[in-house]
Amino acid sequence: MPDSTPVWLQPLHSDSWQRWVEAKLAAYPRSMAQLVVDIATPQAISPEEHQQLAMRISSCNMAIYCLPTPEIATKESLRAIAAHFGLLGLDSNYLADEDGISAIEVAAGELKPNYIPYTNRAIHWHCDGYYNRPGEQIQAMVLQCVRSAAAGGESGLLDHELVWLLLRQQSPEAALTLMEPDILTIPAGKDGAGAERGASVGPLFSITAEGRLHMRYSARKRHIEWRQDRAAVAARALLEQTLAECDYVLTGRLEPGMGLICNNVLHRRAAFEEPRQGAGRLLYRARYHRPLRL
Repeated sequence: MPDSTPVWLQPLHSDSWQRWVEAKLAAYPRSMAQLVVDIATPQAISPEEHQQLAMRISSCNMAIYCLPTPEIATKESLRAIAAHFGLLGLDSNYLADEDGISAIEVAAGELKPNYIPYTNRAIHWHCDGYYNRPGEQIQAMVLQCVRSAAAGGESGLLDHELVWLLLRQQSPEAALTLMEPDILTIPAGKDGAGAERGASVGPLFSITAEGRLHMRYSARKRHIEWRQDRAAVAARALLEQTLAECDYVLTGRLEPGMGLICNNVLHRRAAFEEPRQGAGRLLYRARYHRPLRL
């Protein structure tokens, strides 16, 4: 009878685990440039363009598309590319525009400056929507650059499946600890509609109903609560060490007309400088509860 255990939990000495590790490492890109695929018409992605994007997403859960001109880096283009890969039904939030897509830019006012994405400050490792309830986790996202910063703003990208691989190879026990249902708590705050929500308690790693590996994480120190027993403290320390020492981080900057499409991989943002004159950095962000359909 075939073994129904997901590859993520197969014994380290098993053929299935070893084959997956070898294939993952062999196919993993070593630079952000290797993620890039040119797209001629976002509303009509060609079979060759689809194949190139799908190949990258299959190997590392992400790809970067590049439109022919920055002028067509519109919300309509983003929605068309997302829909091509089965992404419908946005995870809206109260800071998003009326269409559910968020305009990420430095914002003045009383509300948005309280949220780091709307400043020019660095954002540490995280997966989007880590504060969402378990049934509303972000499975996929698109981040499209309309205008870049005058300086800085580089992204760091890291496939969460690779993080799991590295953790499990070092300590299977620590990896399993990060799957426990009460390992990470996001204290009460506001939900996507701006209403008060209760605390969000859940695992850091989990396996979805489709058998995919999902990660829920933020490296922030405030407004986040880790379980404090010995196993949890050790697992957190190993995760942080792994992220700090990882050689597989893909670093680069999205330029106007480029977009990241991914299954909510780990990502971070460097601090940046706005231009002295003219409009500043602007990216459109769309988040979804379903993974990319290849």
